[in-house]
Amino acid sequence: MQASNSTAEIAAVFKALADPNRLAILQLLRECCGESCRFEPGEEGETVSEIARRFDLALSTVSHHLKELRNAGLIDCVKRGQWVYCTPNRDVLARLRTFLEG
Repeated sequence: MQASNSTAEIAAVFKALADPNRLAILQLLRECCGESCRFEPGEEGETVSEIARRFDLALSTVSHHLKELRNAGLIDCVKRGQWVYCTPNRDVLARLRTFLEG
């Protein structure tokens, strides 16, 4: 039996979340960004530098973790000026929840 696109996407999500720092970053983003947080004015998410400060990690390390989370579809990032803002991708999290509750 071959894996479907759906299970391959879920596997990529689990792979990204297998790192404790990435899991903690996603949890932070989920906690600080409300349900409606989608880069609305005043609800821009967390900046990469703020995430690095909160976790006491190098900016390059945080950037790597965010890249992995973004590639797995778990977060969305948008650049505004010199800042990059990150929010959780609620659609992917909902699909993951559905898969787990199955």
